[in-house]
Amino acid sequence: MADVLIVGAGPVGLTLACELARYRVGVRLIDRARQATRTSKALVVWSRTLELMDRMGCTEAFLAAGLRARGAILRGGGRVLGGPDFSDIASPYAFGLMIPQSDTERLLAEHLRGFGVAVEREVELTAFSQTADGVEARLAHADGREEQVTTAYLIGCDGAHSAVRHGLGLPFQGTAQGDEWLLADIRLDGVGAPPGDAIAVYLHQDGPFVIFPIPGGRARVVATVGRADGRVRPDPTLAEVQALVAARAGPGIRVSDPVWLSRFRIHERKVSEYRRDRVFLAGDAAHIHSPAGGQGMNTGMQDAVNLAWKLALVLRGTAAPRLLDSYSPERNAVGEMVLRNAGRLTAMATLANPLAQSVRNRALRLLLSLPAVRRRMAATMSEIEIGYPASPLSVGSGAGRRWRPEDAAGPPPGAGADPRFVLYAADAESGTALGGRFPGLVQPVPRKNPEPGRLHLVRPDGYVGFAAGAADWDAAARYLKECGTA
Repeated sequence: MADVLIVGAGPVGLTLACELARYRVGVRLIDRARQATRTSKALVVWSRTLELMDRMGCTEAFLAAGLRARGAILRGGGRVLGGPDFSDIASPYAFGLMIPQSDTERLLAEHLRGFGVAVEREVELTAFSQTADGVEARLAHADGREEQVTTAYLIGCDGAHSAVRHGLGLPFQGTAQGDEWLLADIRLDGVGAPPGDAIAVYLHQDGPFVIFPIPGGRARVVATVGRADGRVRPDPTLAEVQALVAARAGPGIRVSDPVWLSRFRIHERKVSEYRRDRVFLAGDAAHIHSPAGGQGMNTGMQDAVNLAWKLALVLRGTAAPRLLDSYSPERNAVGEMVLRNAGRLTAMATLANPLAQSVRNRALRLLLSLPAVRRRMAATMSEIEIGYPASPLSVGSGAGRRWRPEDAAGPPPGAGADPRFVLYAADAESGTALGGRFPGLVQPVPRKNPEPGRLHLVRPDGYVGFAAGAADWDAAARYLKECGTA
C-alpha cells in the first residue's frame, strides 16, 4: 500500500510526488491521460518557486532549459508607460523563467524517476471513500481492469474538473470573465518586435495584447477578441493572428510558424477549504485564476511543497496529525490573494471605456515612474512576499515570513531527505541541546542567526515558524512539542 495516492500528473502532482519521494514516503502518481501535455500552457516559473526547487534539487535543470525574462514593458496610448525590472526581485533568481509547461512536466517526471517513481498513465480514479485510518479508492485501468487500493492520504491534483473535488462535494465558487481570448504560440520578427527577454504588454483601445518570450526564439501572443457569447468558434488562423498583431502591436511585426492556436475564456474559481479529513486538494483542483501575472501554476506547485513536508512528518510519526490542520488555512489565504490580484489586473487591462482607458494609462505612467511601485510589482509577481503570518504554525513577531535564502550560508534549510526545522541562534550549545530533545523535528546542528538577539525555527519549506528572543529556549521547546507527538 502506498502512503499517499496522488491523482493528476501535471506540474502540481509531479512536484508533490517528487517531494514525498525525496522524503522517502511511499507514493503513487496516477493520471487518466495517455501522455503528458505537449503544449506550452503555463509558461513562467517565478523566483519563489525556483527557490523551493533548490530544496527539491532540480533548479539547475530548469535554468538550463528556460529563458530568463528580465522585466515587463507596458505600452498604452501609443507610448511606453513603464514596467517592472525583475532584477529588483530580492532573490537569487531575479527573473521570470520562461519555460513551456511541457518542459516543466518532462523535467519533473525525470526528477521523479530519479527516486524510482514513475507516472502511472491511463489510470483513472472512479470512486473513493474515507475510513477512520485511510482512504479506499477504486481505479480503472486502460485495459478494463479495476483496482481497489487503500492509502493513508489521497491528494487531488487533477485540475479544474477534479474528480477528487467532485467526490468531496466541495463547491467550486466563482465566475467566468466576460471576454473571449486568443492564444497563439508562434515566431515573431520584423520591425517593432519586442526584445526576446521581456514580457510586452500593449493596453490597446480594442483590448489587451501580450507577448511572452518562449525559449527557442518563439513567443506566445494572448489577446482579447471580443465579448464571449457562448458560441463555439474554430481555432484562430495565422492570418487572424497577423491582423491582430499589426493592429495592436505594430504593422512591421511578422508572425510565422504556429505550433498552437486556440481560444479560451478566463475562469476565476476557488474552493473554501483544501482538505476533508484524509483527502486534500492542490493546484487547479482548488483554485483557478486569470493568467494575468502568470501565478496559477506557481501557486499550485507551492501548495504541493507546503503539504509534502507536513505529510512526511506525520507519516513518520514525528509530528502529530494536527500539523496537517495548517495546510488549508495557509494555502487558502494565498489562493484568495492570488485570485484577487489576478482578477484586478485583468479588470484593469480589459477596460473598454475610452475615458477610463485614458485615466488608467496616465495613472500607470505616473505610478510606474516610481521605483518603489516597480519593485513592489516585481515582488508580487515573483511571489517572494507570500507568507503565513496568520497560520497556526506561526508563533512570535515576524513568524510566517519567508526566510531569505541569502540570509544564511550553506545549503538551504530543509535540503536533503529529512524535512526538519532549522534552528538559527547565537548559543550553539543550547541549540544543540534543543535539537537533541527533538531529533526528528530539528536538524542537529544549529546555525548562526543573521539577526542578532533573535532565535528562529525555520520550517522545511523555508518560512519562519517560530521567532523569539535569543534566550527563549523554553518557548522554542514548547513550540516543537506542540508540533510533535510528545
